[in-house]
Amino acid sequence: MAASRPIASISLDLDDLWTYLRTRGDPSWEARPSYLPIFLPRMLEILEQQRTHITFFVVGQDATRDSNRPHLRAITEHGHEVGNHSFNHYTWMQLLPPDELEQEISQAERAIQAATGQRPIGFRGPGFTWSPQLLEVLAKHQYSYDASTLPTFIGPLARLYLIGSARMTREEREQRGALFGAFSDGFRPNKPYRWQLGEDRHLLEIPVTTVPVVRLPFHMSYLLYLSVYSPALMRAYLRTAMATCKLFGVQPSFLLHPLDILGGDLVPQLSFFPGMNLPTERKQRLFLEVLDMLGSEFDLVTMGAHANRLSGGELALRVPALAA
Repeated sequence: MAASRPIASISLDLDDLWTYLRTRGDPSWEARPSYLPIFLPRMLEILEQQRTHITFFVVGQDATRDSNRPHLRAITEHGHEVGNHSFNHYTWMQLLPPDELEQEISQAERAIQAATGQRPIGFRGPGFTWSPQLLEVLAKHQYSYDASTLPTFIGPLARLYLIGSARMTREEREQRGALFGAFSDGFRPNKPYRWQLGEDRHLLEIPVTTVPVVRLPFHMSYLLYLSVYSPALMRAYLRTAMATCKLFGVQPSFLLHPLDILGGDLVPQLSFFPGMNLPTERKQRLFLEVLDMLGSEFDLVTMGAHANRLSGGELALRVPALAA
């Protein structure tokens, strides 16, 4: 029998408009403006046409809004997985004490299940923030996997860009001190592994995949950034990333965001974000092209399916410790 093809899991952090504004320190976030009623029907239609199922990491606050519930329910009605993206989308999760972490996970879990009919079994921290205490809470709630780590060296550059382009108080800057990770995160494993939380307690970690060896990101936001300069460069970069992953036996976890689909013509409030000078129509064409390229080399699955594939295998163990 021919060997089965390698897999690539596809996930989307369902960050709403207000989360971007608050991360940047813009007080207009308090009105909680939303683009979910615009984005979700559009995204679900694209995925339906492509016959692709992915994981949507949902923010609990958004799941409590009546106007969002029909759109969030449509996620699971279309056969997709939902994950937990915290309740308040704090990008400083590593600073929260255990009782607040418990509240962030449990409140979001209840809200997401009520809105979608599905209990999340996976978690991703906003801005790739996490802590050993957070992992303990996830294990207590019997989550199957965490997906909060981004093994790249350039996280501090992304953080510097965000903070440098915003007006923030000193406290806000300090809160965002771990946003997108530390330089040393580039040395973290790129393949899935298990966190050692105790003598007999483990939690599967599925990192957002970066290019092996060089550890540069290649999720959709970075590909769109390259496409601004040259679509051919974007394609070459993705082909190189896929070939390198296959060479090193890495089955990718590929990340999406709503702004990978929505352009500045639909969300002018986020014109500061890289790639927002691209119109929505062009972004969608590029996304379809990237999805086709990934699908030509990998079977595209949800993160839950990725976790199931790994459940019976031997994986490295790692003791959780944050970068200094």
